[in-house]
Amino acid sequence: MRFASLGSGSRGNALVVEADDGGSKTRVLLDCGFGPRELALRLARLGLVADDLDAILVTHEHSDHSAGVYKCARRHSLEVFLTHGTQAAMPRDRGEPPLLAIIDSHAAFAIGALEIRPFPVPHDAREPVQFVFCDRRHRLGVLTDTGAATPHIIAMLDACDALVLECNHDSEMLSRGDYPWHLKQRIAGRFGHLDNQAAARLLAALDRSRLQHLVAAHLSEQNNTPDLARAALAGAAECAEDWIVIASQDGGSPWRELL
Repeated sequence: MRFASLGSGSRGNALVVEADDGGSKTRVLLDCGFGPRELALRLARLGLVADDLDAILVTHEHSDHSAGVYKCARRHSLEVFLTHGTQAAMPRDRGEPPLLAIIDSHAAFAIGALEIRPFPVPHDAREPVQFVFCDRRHRLGVLTDTGAATPHIIAMLDACDALVLECNHDSEMLSRGDYPWHLKQRIAGRFGHLDNQAAARLLAALDRSRLQHLVAAHLSEQNNTPDLARAALAGAAECAEDWIVIASQDGGSPWRELL
């Protein structure tokens, strides 16, 4: 299994996960906050085109995760997997994809060589989920857009081989920043986003004995820095700061392969 971010942050999110079952490859796109043209440019950096994808998974309806989903799905005949609540909350002006699969937030399902395990998260969306991806040998856990680490989240992410973990903001930078009070409250609240220290506490609570890759994601460009996110996670993971990969807004992250 390998994975790469196409971009992570408030201006758009997408992550590619690839698995090989002994000849044929399965590739899924997790979220698509980019239009078809921008998606094509970002996929090209990884040596892919949109027709290489098998499906799109959607975590929730917020535009930075879903703006390009239906348009890209229609253009490339891709099936879209999302919860009933997310489907109901998608803006009506985006039309409908050609293929739509409603998923249960507690029920695993398969796409090709990947077993995909959704799990619910506290976020200010209709029915948001995050995912664990499995290929029989390895587990990749992805967690962004959650305001708190619940016991169920910890259980789902325990003993993963790779983690993509939200480090949205530094609490002091957010407090001192120019955002209006109501937006600060939303971001820092239970249904908002994880700050660096909350992400570090979550990481410290996990079994990390199998962990090969750790990617910090969804960093705020106004209220965080890569150095602050790395320092917080490195302390919890007991690793060197430069071992931690940052999924940036413009550059995403390179392929990370699980061995």
